Amino acid sequence: MAAFYNPSPDGGIMRTGRAADVTAPTARYPFEVTLHQGAIENIFLDSMASMGVQVERPIVPTSIQLSADKAELKDPHSYPAKVVLKHLAPEEGHPDTEVVNAKFVIGADGAHSWVRKSFDISMEGEQTNYIWGVVDIVPETDFPDVRNRCAIHSTNGSCMIVPREGDKIRLYLQLTDSDVISPETGRVDKNRMGPEKLMQVAKKTFYPYTMHADKFDWWTIYIIGQRVASQFSVNERIFIAGDACHTHSPKAGQGMNASMNDTHNLIWKLSHVLRGWADMSLLKTYEFERRRYAQDLIAFDRKFSALFSDKPRTSENEGGVSHEEFLQAFQTFGAFTSGIGIHYAPSAVVNTTHQAHAPALVIGQRMLPHVFVRTADGRPFEVQDLLPADTRFKVLVFAGDTSDAAQLARVRRLAEDIEGGFYRRFGGQDPSKVFDVLALCSASKEKVNYTDLPSVFRAHWSKVLVDDTDMFSRIGGGGYDAYGIDKQKGAVVVVRPDGYIGVVAPYESIKDVDDYFAGFMKA
Repeated sequence: MAAFYNPSPDGGIMRTGRAADVTAPTARYPFEVTLHQGAIENIFLDSMASMGVQVERPIVPTSIQLSADKAELKDPHSYPAKVVLKHLAPEEGHPDTEVVNAKFVIGADGAHSWVRKSFDISMEGEQTNYIWGVVDIVPETDFPDVRNRCAIHSTNGSCMIVPREGDKIRLYLQLTDSDVISPETGRVDKNRMGPEKLMQVAKKTFYPYTMHADKFDWWTIYIIGQRVASQFSVNERIFIAGDACHTHSPKAGQGMNASMNDTHNLIWKLSHVLRGWADMSLLKTYEFERRRYAQDLIAFDRKFSALFSDKPRTSENEGGVSHEEFLQAFQTFGAFTSGIGIHYAPSAVVNTTHQAHAPALVIGQRMLPHVFVRTADGRPFEVQDLLPADTRFKVLVFAGDTSDAAQLARVRRLAEDIEGGFYRRFGGQDPSKVFDVLALCSASKEKVNYTDLPSVFRAHWSKVLVDDTDMFSRIGGGGYDAYGIDKQKGAVVVVRPDGYIGVVAPYESIKDVDDYFAGFMKA
C-alpha cells in the first residue's frame, strides 16, 4: 500500500489518502518487494557458482581497443576487441597484467563508466537543482504508515519512505542549498551533512510524528541528474548497460530494475549470435529498444521528480503541487514504475501486422499472465511459469476447439506449415533447442486428448493445455477471452526469449512468422 501526506492546517503533516502501491491492472504480483543490492548480487553469484563461473576480483581494466577493420567487425567468429587488465592482488609468481581478446565487451560499470568514457560516448541531458539525502535506519517512531511506501509533502520539504527487509526503512529527504552547498565553492559538500543531520531534517518533516534512530546502516546525498548516453554500442561489439547509459532519480526504483532489463534484453540476442543462430544485425535492436526506453524513463523521471520536489499546495502557496495532482501522476505511471508497461516499438524482432488477432496481447509488451490447465493431468499452471528465459522462442499455438473435427484438421495443416517453415529452417538439427512449442486449446478438459495434437505441438506430454478451470473450478478458464483470441479459429503467438511478444499471426498467415524469423535468424 502507498500513503500520501500533505501539510496540515495546524502545522506539521496529515495523511490525505492511501492507495494501491502497484496500480498496473495486469500485474501478476500487485505489490513490491525491496531487497538490497548486495543480496541480489549474491543470488547471481550463487547461480554462477553452481555453473562453475566466478567473478574475479580485484581487477581493473587499463586499456581497451576495438579494431577498425570492417570485415573483422562483421565476422561473428573474430575477436576484434582487446582489453588489458591489471590484477591488483596477483598470486605470487603470476603476472599482474592480463590481455584479453574478446568477441564482445559489455560495460556494466556504473554512472562513471570507464568503458563509456574510453569510447568518448557522451551523456545527454541535464542536472536538476534538486538535492536529496538518503539514510537506511531501523526507526523508533509513532508514524502509522512507516511500513508503507509513503510520499510526504511538508513545508520543510518532501520525503519518501521505502520499507526495506526486516524492520529497516529507507528515507529519502529533500535538502536545501544551505544544508549542503559550500558558500566558498558553491558546490555540494558532503562534509556539511551526515546521518545525524539527515535525521534532524526528518524530525522536522515528520512533525507532529516522531522519527528517531541511533544506528545508520548507510547514507548519502545526491543531486538528481537525468541523462542518457548518446549511443549504447560501438559497432555492435562494445556495449554499455545500466547506469553506464542512463542516470536518473532513484526514488521510482528504476536504477537496478532498468539495468537488469537492459542486460536481459541484450544477453539473449548475444547468445543467439554466439551460437550461430542469428545474424549480427540482431544486436542493433538492443540500442533501438533500450535507448528509447531510457529516454521514456528520463521523461517520466523529470516529471515525477519535479512533482516530488516542488513545494506542496497550501493556502500560502496556491500554485504548489496538490495531493490530487501527485496521486494522478503516481497512478498514471504505475505500469511504468512496475516495469509492466514497457512497450518495444516495431523492429526486426517486433512485428505488429496481425495485432487484431490477439488485441489484448500487445505486441512489443510482455506476455500477460493467465492460468491454463495441463491437459494430460488436469494440473493448473500460470502461463508465465511455462515461458522461462532459457534463450528459446516460445511458440504458443492457440489451437481453438480441437474437439471439432474441422478445427483439428486446420491445426494439423498448421503443424505441417510450421514444420516445413521456420521450425526446421531455423531450428537446425534439434529445433527444440531454439523453439519451445506449446498448444493451448479452447475446448473443455473433458473433451481434449493431448495425443490428438500433431507431434510438433506435443514434444512432451506437458506441452498441451486447455483454457478451462481446474478440477474444482477454483482457477483457470477465460484465457482466450482475456487475450482477445477467437475460440474457434485460434492464433499463433511468438514470445521472445525475454518474455516479450514478438509477433502474432492467424493460421492462414503463418508465412509472416517465417518472414519474421528470416529477418534476423540464420538458416
